[in-house]
Amino acid sequence: MLHKSCEEWIAELASGAPTPGGGGASALVGAVGIALGSMVGNLTVGKKKYADVETEMQELLKKSDELMKKLEDLVEQDALAFAPLAAAYRLPAGTAEEKRAKEDAVQEALIGATACPMSIAKCCYDALELLEEYAHKGSVMAVSDAGVGAACCRAALEGARLNILINLKLMKDEDKKQFFKGRLILVVDEGIALADRIYQYVREQLTV
Repeated sequence: MLHKSCEEWIAELASGAPTPGGGGASALVGAVGIALGSMVGNLTVGKKKYADVETEMQELLKKSDELMKKLEDLVEQDALAFAPLAAAYRLPAGTAEEKRAKEDAVQEALIGATACPMSIAKCCYDALELLEEYAHKGSVMAVSDAGVGAACCRAALEGARLNILINLKLMKDEDKKQFFKGRLILVVDEGIALADRIYQYVREQLTV
């Protein structure tokens, strides 16, 4: 899906097609966020002024690259995870037996459709932990880019949250529902708090 041009991808996002949707958009925005972290790292390495953090920056760049690739993959995976749910909704429901089969299929598909945005959220949380390091230790000339990266990852977390919640609203398995709700608190709420701290720190560095 990401092999398309930006123009093509955005046009498809704007169309009436079911995918890409909010989940894929969240993954893409998260990938952009951590890419900005990598930008800070690449503007820091090799500079004499930052020789004391050279090794740390190199390690951060490796981790950033891994997360960026994961989030890029999740753009595609989100569309694939939605397909079984869409197929389940199209199943016939004329008889009582068909209704039961359809409901079972929907409930099964909801788990996969929820797991994907949860993975997006976890990647964005991990990205924010790296962006905090970039903001504090990277080139001061690029600190604003770390802040923009944090803002992108925050938006991606909020987007992932909404995609999780819309599925949880329909999920009947209470154990699974409580598991995902617990993860929301640990990953999304804490991630947003971290994003806000990074953004505030960057704002303080740019006070005029």
